[in-house]
Amino acid sequence: MPEESAAPLTGIRVLDFGQYVAGPAVALMLADLGAEVIHVDPPEGPRWQSPAADALGCGKAVRRLDLTTPAGLRAAQDLIAEADVVIENFRPGVMTGFGLGPADITALNPHAVQLSLPGFGEGDPRRDTPGWEGVVMAATGGYTDMGLNRVLMGVDPSFTPLPLASAYAAALGALAVTVALKARERTGRGDVLEVPLAEAVLEGLAFNSLAVSDLPPRYLSLREHEIARRRRAGEPMDLTYDQLQSLLDPFYRSYVCRDGRLFYHCCPAHRTHAVRSLKLLGLWETVVAEGIPLVDPYTATDTWPDGVDCTLLAYPLSARWTARLTELISEVFRTRTAEEWERRFDAAGIPGAAHRSTLEWIRSGHPRAAGLVATIEGGLTVPGPVVWAENHPPQRTAARPAEGGFTMPRQVSPPVQGDGLPLSGVRILDLTNVIAGPMVGATLARFGADVIRVDPPTPGFDPYHAIVVGMHAQRGKRSVLADLKTPEGRDILDRLVASADAVTFNGTEDQLLRLGLDPLRLNALRPGIVLMRIDAYGGPNPGPRSGAVGYDDNVQACAGIMTRFGGGPDTPEEHAHLGTIDALAGFCAAFATVAALLRPSDQPRVMRTSLAAAGQLLQIPFLHDGPGRDDLPEPSGPGTLGASPGYQCYRAADGWFFLAGPDENVDYAFADHDVDHWVKLLSPRGFAVQRIEHIATLRERGLVRESAGPVPLRSSGVFVRHDRHPSGHEVDLVAPQAIRGEHLQVRMPSDAPQYGRHTREVLAELGYRPGDIAAMLRDGVVSDHWSETYLPA
Repeated sequence: MPEESAAPLTGIRVLDFGQYVAGPAVALMLADLGAEVIHVDPPEGPRWQSPAADALGCGKAVRRLDLTTPAGLRAAQDLIAEADVVIENFRPGVMTGFGLGPADITALNPHAVQLSLPGFGEGDPRRDTPGWEGVVMAATGGYTDMGLNRVLMGVDPSFTPLPLASAYAAALGALAVTVALKARERTGRGDVLEVPLAEAVLEGLAFNSLAVSDLPPRYLSLREHEIARRRRAGEPMDLTYDQLQSLLDPFYRSYVCRDGRLFYHCCPAHRTHAVRSLKLLGLWETVVAEGIPLVDPYTATDTWPDGVDCTLLAYPLSARWTARLTELISEVFRTRTAEEWERRFDAAGIPGAAHRSTLEWIRSGHPRAAGLVATIEGGLTVPGPVVWAENHPPQRTAARPAEGGFTMPRQVSPPVQGDGLPLSGVRILDLTNVIAGPMVGATLARFGADVIRVDPPTPGFDPYHAIVVGMHAQRGKRSVLADLKTPEGRDILDRLVASADAVTFNGTEDQLLRLGLDPLRLNALRPGIVLMRIDAYGGPNPGPRSGAVGYDDNVQACAGIMTRFGGGPDTPEEHAHLGTIDALAGFCAAFATVAALLRPSDQPRVMRTSLAAAGQLLQIPFLHDGPGRDDLPEPSGPGTLGASPGYQCYRAADGWFFLAGPDENVDYAFADHDVDHWVKLLSPRGFAVQRIEHIATLRERGLVRESAGPVPLRSSGVFVRHDRHPSGHEVDLVAPQAIRGEHLQVRMPSDAPQYGRHTREVLAELGYRPGDIAAMLRDGVVSDHWSETYLPA
């Protein structure tokens, strides 16, 4: 047996048949947590000839096998017989054609957890369509719902070169594997898992499809109001990039600095960030004198003083305050360089970042010092790990030829229970905020985890980010409101920790320690507890910005995503609408949490990921450096329709479609015929043709009412109308259907509760008497609500 202090997945043997991004990325994440990985390539080498393929091969042993020959097949069968996990991301039927289909693998090794990552899932009518990244994105609304800016500028389709579907599928695939390994502890058997890329990207971009009926106007940004106005008036969406700037919130936009570089000022959610930003900028006294509203955002707007149309303590601001604050802030930013502002914002604990290209990010000081990038043999600079165990950070080394089979001994233990939800009996203490952190518990709840969420009695974040966004990110949880900075609150925290198997936290190390969440102290309260920490810029090593705070958009700005998507350093754009990196980081953290739970221990266990690390996975085709890198072309900007003639969007007679196939054979008058014509003509010629869909259309097509009965979790494109939602609104959310297993049990998570809904219940479970609870409620140590209604109007 490996020693207790080994990495969480030490002893797990993985056979990786994957190509391109999704399959190899799953295997890489498993390797980074200690698994032994043998990657199988065809005799001619990897199908994807790219530095990104070298990056995804790090830490793996590689064998080249011709599966069409008896010798190659026997060698693969021998490896399968010894593996714990088998991964592939081919089209359905390819592995079966080699004699290595699910039934064949189960016969060879009934303990193996098999993971398939097809483009489209079982039962989907597009099942046999080649699952190219672009095809999947076109089919799932990924090229039509890429953010409010693109809607207002009339950019439709809106191509993105980032492999979103593959990245989300990889994170969810790694999670699926570890959950199935957890289930194997009970049942003793393996499983056949499927994570379709189409369902994974729908879950990853879930906040793009979230819809709330009769959402009060106060929650709609100026951009959303303008979109609605133009649609009512029948006006075109034709704003220029420059015209669009007047609709951007002053705390959610870019500013020109003294050196001409742009700085992304993104700090709209927390009730103190905007105030602290104005103080740092020297504008606080000015805006107070001008009467900036500071009303409590958790009160109803009909109780606000006359003339007050917004509050600085909540996003979004009104048009008049947006214009005034933008004017004032713009003048101040021109007084210093972007990097000077970045250092000042970091030191003050306020989210903000200088815009950079991906290459500028790779070559800057922080990612190199923090281990977010590393240089491997041959001089190629590649991304560091997406997840890591704090006491076992992986080292980046190039792939090496495999000398034979696996070297680790088999770790399958006798079953201890039986069937059931794989995380039943596991308690997660959720101390997170906004999106990335809350997504961990919301994702694990579907597998049976008991997730208890704790927030302060006075909300730290505004109703839009805490409640509207929380309708998805807080599903499946119980909610407690307690002031953890008081002695009584610390006692509540200690009792919760003593009952938990894992604690999730997103914030810096200083913030962690201020709450008394030192790993040694946690472990003293609950030996072997897992601490899962997400931060903005952290890596395996300390770096200049490791302690800086930030949101998804700050990382998009400084790591190159916005510059690429917008087409250059002077026209950066947020990618998608909300949670592009956040959701991915949450999925990765859920995977790391379950991986740690697979290895019982009485030692402190800290698992890590960061928004920066997840943002690098999203950029894997471009996130590398070495000789000749400066001259490599990259598709970017709103006018880009694809990467090459054989991989791009085209207009047919009845709408747009995405084409994937050989570049040299693209010479057609696509506008002369409808999409169905091109499907029939080009599919037999080796092309994939996919009509470009809108999320709104997909949601309408796949909508089911929760009240109508059990939600199908193995179908395709299912959206759920939560028509009995505790908010009193009908809330449309994508169904949690990306992870399917032959045996793996998944449940529909409960609706996100009103904050504080379970305070009394959980405190009673912890041993507090009714009188104690009443006294803490009276003293403000705990609370059972933030506002009179679920969603303040």
